[in-house]
Amino acid sequence: MKKPFILVLSFIGFSAVGLAQSTEKMSTENWTSSPGIIGTLIFIIIIAVIALLIISARVKSLLKSIKAKKYNNQDLGLGEELKGLSADERKKLLEKREKALAFKLSGDELGGKVKPNDDKGLVNKFAEDPDNPVVDEKKKSPISFETPDKLKKVILYYIGAATFWLLFGTLIGQYLGMKFVWPDMDHISWLSFGRLRPVHTNTVFWGWASMAMIGLAYFVIARTSNTRIYSYKIAWRAFYLINASVILGNICLMSGINNGGGEYREYIWPVMLLFAVALIITCWNFVKTVATRKISEIYISNWYIIASLLFTIVLATIGYLPFSGLGETVTQGYYMHQGVGMWFMTFTLGLTYYYLPSSLNKPIYSYSLGVLAFWTQLLFYTMIGTHHFVFSPLPWWLQTIAIVFSVGMFIPVFAGTTNFIMTMRGSWSHISKSYVLPFFLVGVVYYCLGSSQGSMQAFRFTNYVWHFTDFNVAHSHMTMYGIICFMLWAAIYAIVPKLTGREPKQIFVGAHFWMAFIGLFAYIMSMMIGGTLKGISWMEGHPFIESVLLMKHFWVWRAVGGSLMLTSHFVFAYNFYVMTRKKESTLEILG
Repeated sequence: MKKPFILVLSFIGFSAVGLAQSTEKMSTENWTSSPGIIGTLIFIIIIAVIALLIISARVKSLLKSIKAKKYNNQDLGLGEELKGLSADERKKLLEKREKALAFKLSGDELGGKVKPNDDKGLVNKFAEDPDNPVVDEKKKSPISFETPDKLKKVILYYIGAATFWLLFGTLIGQYLGMKFVWPDMDHISWLSFGRLRPVHTNTVFWGWASMAMIGLAYFVIARTSNTRIYSYKIAWRAFYLINASVILGNICLMSGINNGGGEYREYIWPVMLLFAVALIITCWNFVKTVATRKISEIYISNWYIIASLLFTIVLATIGYLPFSGLGETVTQGYYMHQGVGMWFMTFTLGLTYYYLPSSLNKPIYSYSLGVLAFWTQLLFYTMIGTHHFVFSPLPWWLQTIAIVFSVGMFIPVFAGTTNFIMTMRGSWSHISKSYVLPFFLVGVVYYCLGSSQGSMQAFRFTNYVWHFTDFNVAHSHMTMYGIICFMLWAAIYAIVPKLTGREPKQIFVGAHFWMAFIGLFAYIMSMMIGGTLKGISWMEGHPFIESVLLMKHFWVWRAVGGSLMLTSHFVFAYNFYVMTRKKESTLEILG
């Protein structure tokens, strides 16, 4: 009993440190001594160290291979062979060696000049450079799942549609990023920043992430319940409703028809109603499937997934009720943060609780930690939306509650991170054999650091420095991209080959991983540094235009990082195509 008591006291004391700053006058003197600033710097350093470790591991592997080849050449025993030979014998031996070293294969030594022919179909793959450690082939999973064709089709269509929306949404995002560097790129109303920005966010939210999550969840719900999906018709109806909402919503946004200033709820209510109905029938489908399960326990993944759907149905309803004044402000904070925390984060954590241990072929480390993380997630996350409006006209006590509950979020974050890391313990060698585990590792690291950094940012001083700056853009990408996207990609690469029997080329999976990882790191670092300088400039009373000019070079790096991320999405789309394309039969090839 002592440890939980001490833990609670520690968090109360830690939150008190942040809250104590509210009585002090905000200034840039000794700003680096703020707990929120110090904590964020530590998290950035940890991310940088992890990035360097991953890169150095690859470089070390390359150097080791080169060194091994060098030693192999030295071990030919030429020196030993020369000992005791006469001058003529040495000369002949050296000439023979020179000819041997200069010899090159013509390419037909094993088969002669006859055209290769694999009559028995024994050869299914060949490698031109099998010893290259940077793009070395990863070990394939021999496991395949017997899955009903109807379920396979639902899963693949959901992920396929999500992939399309990922490309479309991030193309828009890249175009917007380039506008920071070249603001006069166009003068067309429906391509203006104000219209395209919500197109980008809503497309990647409701099109990419939501579709991918639901598609992956259909497998988890059926698998962990050991039963068939209650209704495939409901799955398809939800599929069409979500796609229709994204298409109609984007058309409306680009036409200037929107819901006003509510972030992430720019779709007008008739359009968002389609999405809400899709969530309701999907939730019903999942609940009925779990209710008819053939095992006694409800696996922890299903807790997260169904709870996420229930909360989001309530959230979508509250978000579109006609509040006004400060009530609208409170609703916006609630909607904005619950959309990320109770929909995307909670749902994706549920997927991770299945796909991570499944990929390692071992159980989750602690079911109890999963339950602790689940209930504390529901307790703390639902009360932190107001930390987006610190120093606003909202009641001071309401802002304080949001900050305290933001600090409380350390409990579910650390519980979940510990569970995932301990599950991976003893399986680190798998990281060099598969790209699924690196995707999961990056997602888990960003889950811990990104979520903790958000709690640090809720403190009054750090909020005062970073709010309304580009730092918020970095934080949102650290969480939505670093956590949600990487975990979704890991789950997709884990399950789709098992459903289709087709593996993507690992060099392209590796290209996807490295471009997304490096691009995200460049993106968030440039926005964090630039956003901090912008906030300090405002606090010191400098003209606003100066803060715009100082961001110029950081926006260039934002565009560079975004370009790498966008390119990785096209690589991912190609990988998905490879994993899902139909195999050519022998008769089709001959005929």
